[in-house]
Amino acid sequence: MKRTLIWLTAVLFNAIILSTSFADVPMPVPATMATTAMQVHYRTVSVDGVDVFYREAGPKDGPVLLLLHGFPTSSHMFRDLITRLDDKYHIIAPDYPGYGYSGAPDHTQFAYTFDNYASIVDKLTEQIGVKRYALYVMDYGAPVGFRLAAKHPDRITAIIVQNGNAYDEGIGKFWDPIKAYWETGAPKEREGIRWLMLPKTTLWQYSNGFKDTSLVSPDARTMDQLFLDRPANQEIQLDLFYDYRTNIPLYPQWQAYFRKYKPPMLIVWGKNDEIFLAAGAEPFKRDIPNVEIHMFDTGHFALESNGPEMAALIRDFLGRSVK
Repeated sequence: MKRTLIWLTAVLFNAIILSTSFADVPMPVPATMATTAMQVHYRTVSVDGVDVFYREAGPKDGPVLLLLHGFPTSSHMFRDLITRLDDKYHIIAPDYPGYGYSGAPDHTQFAYTFDNYASIVDKLTEQIGVKRYALYVMDYGAPVGFRLAAKHPDRITAIIVQNGNAYDEGIGKFWDPIKAYWETGAPKEREGIRWLMLPKTTLWQYSNGFKDTSLVSPDARTMDQLFLDRPANQEIQLDLFYDYRTNIPLYPQWQAYFRKYKPPMLIVWGKNDEIFLAAGAEPFKRDIPNVEIHMFDTGHFALESNGPEMAALIRDFLGRSVK
């Protein structure tokens, strides 16, 4: 009994000490909890009569980062990058018409061209009040973004290039059947590249050249294929493959922009990419000698396998380049 009373007295004494001595002492909070989590907003606005979907995150007064996706994906490709940067940067990631959650007008009623895509994105930024921004361009995002940069050099604070081409060296054998379509524009050659929208081709884009495919989420290719398989979407994609021919003659114009304005540029490239070759990264140095180039031992969608490293490089680069 005596031992029990001693034990109870000790417990009560400790409780009083803990409640009075430490009640007002702040407990340490893990860094991940101390940082205010930013929510991603999913918005849609009408641009030229077409619903344009975009993801938006980060502080409204932060430096703007405009993320431009490629084929066959959408703003979904940036889902992880957004949350790695949105504590500091105001991020805008649109889906082009015919992609993701944006509207997909019939290809006979809407011009699926890179000129039109650049115009749509340009008007989107103006409608939502974005005046200056850093560009992240990937694949199809490069001809869209470089058009914007050449048109509005005063709006561009920096450029991040991920497997996005602006030089002849970046075009390899993958493009040979597409070039045949450029030559004729005929139904035979158009049908000859329809395989580019098949599930096995989408899987190839997310596996070819990757050192560790277990790092590549199957959600990405599944989402892409889901949208590719929508009725009449293949015709949209075939129109765009044909229009890609208009980008090649613009390479000298974009290169002239690089030489004249020398925007801060970071290149993060999957060096095993067979769509836009690693050889297409090095020529940027001819026009922007201070360009920072980082090559990753992976494939076309490098962000899928090397997202954390790329996000760290982007954060460092933007921190030094954009105020």
